Amino acid sequence: MKKLLITAGAASILAGCAAGSMFGPAPKDGEMAMPNYKSWPTYLAGIEKPDGHIRDIYINETGAKAQKGQAFANGTVSVMEIYKASKDGSGKLQKTELEKVFVMYKGKGWGASAPEGMKTGDWVFGAFSANGQPLKVDYNTCRGCHMPLSDKDFMFHYDKYFDTRASLDGPSYGELMKQHAGLVAMNAQDFGKVSNYIR
Repeated sequence: MKKLLITAGAASILAGCAAGSMFGPAPKDGEMAMPNYKSWPTYLAGIEKPDGHIRDIYINETGAKAQKGQAFANGTVSVMEIYKASKDGSGKLQKTELEKVFVMYKGKGWGASAPEGMKTGDWVFGAFSANGQPLKVDYNTCRGCHMPLSDKDFMFHYDKYFDTRASLDGPSYGELMKQHAGLVAMNAQDFGKVSNYIR
């Protein structure tokens, strides 16, 4: 019995070491892969910009659990699609082709490698072409845009996101998650509500 406990303890330590080496050091801007995000909940859609672009933003399940007034949890990933747009006959902007995809990833200590004076908490950034290839961009530009939003966990449209969520009919995403806390899966009807709760 004693030998079994020692063996189990050693296995536990080895598993911890393996996990540490698997995750490695904290990533820097531009080092993360583009996530497969199309099935994620929508953060906000149809954001029109004066430069003739339309943006759609998605957030993963981890981020969508946050409540207003809270920071987003470690493990949150937010994806912003940037579409070219043209005006229709009535002058309304319409999406044309996907131009770029920008991503924010949050993990404990991940923002530590950012240059002094350019830190945005635990967030790191990624930029990709429409076909998922990494782009070379000046990530300090991304950081400079997000830095003034420290009271919103450096996320644009923070209040609008939570206010829109709260105004929806039926249970909110957070309420659905509480109902299904600890479960690996939920039924198809509830999963549909979760996936599309703000579309």
